[in-house]
Amino acid sequence: MKEFYAGKKILVTGAAGTVGSEIVSQLYAFGPSELRLMDNNESALFFLMERFKGRNTFCFLGDVRDPGKLKKLSEGLDMIIHCAAFKHVILSEYNPFDVAQTNIFGVENIIRSAKAAGVSRVLFTSSDKAVNPTNVMGTSKLMGERLITAANALKNGNGTIFSSSRFGNVIGSRGSVVPLFISQIRKGGPVTLTDKRMTRFIMSISESASLVLKALTLARGGEVFVTKMPVARISDLAEVLIETMAPVFGRKPSDIMTVEIGAKPGEKLYEELMSDEEVSRSMELEDMFVITPAFKSIYQSIDYSYSGVVSTSLEKSYVSARETPIGKGELREYLLKNGLLESAWAGRKSMAEPAEGVA
Repeated sequence: MKEFYAGKKILVTGAAGTVGSEIVSQLYAFGPSELRLMDNNESALFFLMERFKGRNTFCFLGDVRDPGKLKKLSEGLDMIIHCAAFKHVILSEYNPFDVAQTNIFGVENIIRSAKAAGVSRVLFTSSDKAVNPTNVMGTSKLMGERLITAANALKNGNGTIFSSSRFGNVIGSRGSVVPLFISQIRKGGPVTLTDKRMTRFIMSISESASLVLKALTLARGGEVFVTKMPVARISDLAEVLIETMAPVFGRKPSDIMTVEIGAKPGEKLYEELMSDEEVSRSMELEDMFVITPAFKSIYQSIDYSYSGVVSTSLEKSYVSARETPIGKGELREYLLKNGLLESAWAGRKSMAEPAEGVA
């Protein structure tokens, strides 16, 4: 990927977020000629600016709702990675129009700016909640995917390539359940489970960023890239964290109780990364699936061929309930291997932040 990104000028929106900042870190290692980082979180953006000061990296306060700002930042760019979004499910239900402004109209602003500036590639980061959505946030992400796909319909010659990447829970991020569980363990419990039957796809922050960057190199136009991930039972995750973290905080694992509090409104017992309808137009690569557009006749000029194809046809949708969960031993090794507990051992306060959703 180094050859692909070296010497390029790239804009990352939502650059100060969990995944956005990791994308920036990985991008920088590939030697781009310029990184433009945009976020509306002033404090987080300041710290990001200090981290990359003097490295052909420029930070801009701004919002994807502002087409003028995006138009200016898109000038002379090669690529845009669009991470900025409202992601909290409950807050989105209370503020649906605000979510539409950012997650839908913001995507349209990105598309218009990219086309006007002649940007070569745009990647939109989506969510598992876009599959058969039950809430405002998921619906807005699905609409974002549709806008990105449709942006390829009027592509002439070597016009901008627009694609999406869809992934599930980034375990250990501010939006995951891990910080909440660790905070509860630190306090002596109880650890609250919404429903012990729940399963979730899991991936580390580093993995999510690297697969986003890989998807951009593969993009042909209009696809949705779905990353392959291990599946874990939420009850197993709670038990592993209790067994591992309780001694760190001077407590006995046997003293930490778990309490089942019931699923939240609109919350699924499983996680979907591909719908049944999408199966017939999908193919499998080594580490991801590719969902091609439904209206193939509109995109007939695009050649959807990729290296490393495992299968050109799928038999089932990609749903956590249909995949075999990893065992507790393997789950513990996964957490340790990806450094997902190191910050907790260091006693970082951020691990005690309240989490959104179940995982």
